[in-house]
Amino acid sequence: MSDLTARKNIRLKGYNYSNPGTYFITVCVKDKHEILGKIVGDAVLCVPHVELSYIGKFVKTYLDKTENMPGDVIIEKYVIMPNHVHLLIRLNGGTQRTASPTKAAIPRIVHGMKAFTTKNIGFSFWQRSYHDHIIRNKAEYFKISEYIDTNPMKWTEDFYFIKNEVRE
Repeated sequence: MSDLTARKNIRLKGYNYSNPGTYFITVCVKDKHEILGKIVGDAVLCVPHVELSYIGKFVKTYLDKTENMPGDVIIEKYVIMPNHVHLLIRLNGGTQRTASPTKAAIPRIVHGMKAFTTKNIGFSFWQRSYHDHIIRNKAEYFKISEYIDTNPMKWTEDFYFIKNEVRE
């Protein structure tokens, strides 16, 4: 057992993830498998967007149902990409401080999404943890909001750039 490395805690130490505020969350698929959907559209005739797979549709179903969650939890915006999901979540203060960090609002939402999709698909495909960022001001909020909106177009641009780099 001593050969195993200790997992690094990537959460902000001492921060209660049920505090009112807006959070940018990214949840990834294990091993970067592109199972949530595919980007369609070529930016010439059609704006690139995500065409969800049946697995991606379960993710969407869960996210669309979260507006009924207690505690003033609002998913303001999200995008389901082929191998990850970006969320912009606002907590309005109706959530309560919990004794356990894993029972706070943000971890509960992420865990719920992972559990719901795993149960409906029949196997786990999510990476173990997730990335979070606490949004601190309006400029940061608008920058992240735009990033979520344009993520499918950027995916296409990145793919096009890599594809042409390989050819040269």
